[in-house]
Amino acid sequence: MDMLESSVFYRLIATVFFIGYFPIAPGTVASAFAMIFIGLTKPSDTLIIYILIISFFLGILASKKVEEKTKKKDPSYIVIDEFAGYCTSVIFLPVNWQTLIACFVFFRFFDIIKPTPIRQIERKLSGGIGIMMDDIIAGLMTNLLLRIFLML
Repeated sequence: MDMLESSVFYRLIATVFFIGYFPIAPGTVASAFAMIFIGLTKPSDTLIIYILIISFFLGILASKKVEEKTKKKDPSYIVIDEFAGYCTSVIFLPVNWQTLIACFVFFRFFDIIKPTPIRQIERKLSGGIGIMMDDIIAGLMTNLLLRIFLML
């Protein structure tokens, strides 16, 4: 069986190495994982972009496949969207713990509260792209907010 046809492969990606099965707040745990990963490895902006692009496109595919297999719409254990959204929130910002933690707090706020642009995207799009895009928008809103704070 081809690896890309394996449901285990899709679950591995969609759950970010099974972090999504954490029993309490799996999206927050996945965001924290992304924050710690970036904080410890201090990747360049170019590498963050590569990670983001790969996680975005694999996330669309894996989320769609897991949704189809489980017949559940955006189940909470799909957390690749939080991982990619957090990466979006920190792109081109200073990689220090103050910024990373601020991004974490604001990203989770936007992802949980879902202000109007995020809510509209979530309602209009479905499947893998819908799962991924609301978190990408939350990450963009976080990034913009942090840029404003850094200019003050």
